[in-house]
Amino acid sequence: MTGRLDRWERLLERQMAAAPYVLLGTSAVLSTLMDGTSWVMLALAALAAVWMWLVPRGVVYVAGLVVLIGALCTQGVWFASFFGFAGYIHSWQYLKGKWRFAGVTATAAISVATYNGGLPDPTPTGVLSYLFFTAAIVALVGLFSFVGEITAERSAERKRMVAQLEATMRENAGLHAQLLVQAREAGVLDERQRMAAEIHDTLAQGLTGIITQLQAAHRTEDWRRHVDNAIRLARESLAEARRSVHAVGPGQLEAAPLPDALAEVVTQWGELNGVRADLTITGTVRPMHPEVEETLLRTAQEALANAAKHAGASRVGLTLSYMEDVVTLDVRDDGAGFDPERVSDGGGFGLTSMRKRVSRVAGTLEIESEPGSGTAISASVPAVAHG
Repeated sequence: MTGRLDRWERLLERQMAAAPYVLLGTSAVLSTLMDGTSWVMLALAALAAVWMWLVPRGVVYVAGLVVLIGALCTQGVWFASFFGFAGYIHSWQYLKGKWRFAGVTATAAISVATYNGGLPDPTPTGVLSYLFFTAAIVALVGLFSFVGEITAERSAERKRMVAQLEATMRENAGLHAQLLVQAREAGVLDERQRMAAEIHDTLAQGLTGIITQLQAAHRTEDWRRHVDNAIRLARESLAEARRSVHAVGPGQLEAAPLPDALAEVVTQWGELNGVRADLTITGTVRPMHPEVEETLLRTAQEALANAAKHAGASRVGLTLSYMEDVVTLDVRDDGAGFDPERVSDGGGFGLTSMRKRVSRVAGTLEIESEPGSGTAISASVPAVAHG
């Protein structure tokens, strides 16, 4: 629709530019046919054509055009009937303010005098009739020109709006492309962080456990049990690695609800490390969103892994509490502890991974510890029900 309107506007502009020449030619042809050939008329018509073609638009141009219209009207009434419209159009188009009405009035006065066969008789009736028709023509020309001016202004406003809209659309397209790139980069970064956390929570912890069991087998005579534990850890780590690649949740949560899965993790950890580990469940147990349960399970695994590697604890206690709007997991040990103020951003990769996991589900992670007094880790996540 916009393209068609633009084509129509360009066509109208070309027609308006050609209209004075067409009116001049029509007037000259009719005058020649009706009144015979006049070399003076042809010369004046040629001069008018050259004037419209060469003279820059302005006050001088309109004044000369009105004078030529008056001169041509002395050669035939057809110039008042047709070519006179060029005086109305150009007076309104190329003059400003009151000068517009001056040009239109002069052209109308010439046309009315031509129709009357000359200037009016010096009588009240003749003068009033002359002034009435002149004023009527000026009023009609002013009215239609004003309507055309409003239409042109609307058209110009529409063009400005279309140009602004196109510029906005181009800007939006650029922003959209930029957002796509940023979203893609954020997705890649998030996936890298997810894989790093999964590798740390599965392969790294599994390998640590395998190394621990193999070292224990090397130091004791009961090596077969430790080797069996290492083999089992290797198989579990391999299975978890495959699940992590496919972004599947922990296998423990598929086989059992969160409290049972935590109980299995705690029992196996206690057997592998020879440390007493207890799990306490409080509140009304209910299924949570899979991501919430996975976050709590991975947090427990990481906290237990840290207790085995760094704390040297003799006892670890886990408490899973179901409350109305949150679910909390507290992990406490009586190990060596550490100074949180001396550990950048709350810890190494393990603690950082726990923080990111918990914050990803709009939860909070708090760590309390000091050298020689053990460590307490508390993760609190929204109680988003399953389904």
